[in-house]
Amino acid sequence: MIITIKNKKEISKKLKERAIFEGFTITGIAAIPGSSRIKLRTNALERWLANKHHAEMKWMEADRRKNIKYLLEDAKSVLSVGFNYISSYNKNNLFKVGKFGQGEDYHKVIYKKLKNIGKWINQEIPDCKWKICVDTSPLLEKAWAEESGLGWIGKNSNLINKNYGSWFTLGFMILTKDLIPDKPHQPLCGKCEICIKNCPTEAIVEPFVIQSDLCIAYHTIESREKTIPKKIEKNLNGWVAGCDICQDVCPWNKATPYNDTFETTPKEWIKNLNVESLSWDDKTWEENLQGTTLKRIKPWMWRRNIKANLDN
Repeated sequence: MIITIKNKKEISKKLKERAIFEGFTITGIAAIPGSSRIKLRTNALERWLANKHHAEMKWMEADRRKNIKYLLEDAKSVLSVGFNYISSYNKNNLFKVGKFGQGEDYHKVIYKKLKNIGKWINQEIPDCKWKICVDTSPLLEKAWAEESGLGWIGKNSNLINKNYGSWFTLGFMILTKDLIPDKPHQPLCGKCEICIKNCPTEAIVEPFVIQSDLCIAYHTIESREKTIPKKIEKNLNGWVAGCDICQDVCPWNKATPYNDTFETTPKEWIKNLNVESLSWDDKTWEENLQGTTLKRIKPWMWRRNIKANLDN
């Protein structure tokens, strides 16, 4: 199927409309290989890795992350989408869980919606190949989302949108058709450094740069160490799975509309997490974690994180 300029515009528009229809909040298209900023973001990744700021997250070193064409041969375009996960029911009591993980597993939510878009593509552009990428794929996600016009990478390293702040998770479809790209987003943080000043562990070591081994989210989700370092422990302040501080204080997040769907509704056990959870056996933890993105945190890690808060 040969796509003319007129058809390109129409297909690009319909593709983005389809993404909104499937339940995504924001969407945009980028052309491959992208503008010069993709190279700048790739260089920034290399510096971050060279400085060992990724700590034990070895998967960040994958070479494929530096070239999107490794993920799909003859890739021409990227559809970027954002799923708003902020719910009016988000709640934290004694122990705090990052808002991204309080509802359904966003990997599955996003994948299912993108798969539906893929079925639509198969009908509308039958000779277009596509590949779905959620955050388990080696892709410069935030850079391509920025390139697609979804938002800009803030000083806390989160992607920020003018209307939806940073309360959304990202998904992508790499496509083998040339489409009409959206304009890359310009940064709008200006001189604001509220996120940097409010990080209790000083993990934002410079604007846009997170030192993972100083980050509460890293230590509660990714670190497999038996104990949490004292500097982190004394600043946990209830966090047992992730940390939202640098997003909670961001001015762009003050007016984000809620998305109160079943997909974002917090699990009851998360809303009521308390000291009694220390007595849960592995089976209870596994049953509770079923269907959430928090399965990454193993039962022994939950106990470690909870004890670290109680010991402090």
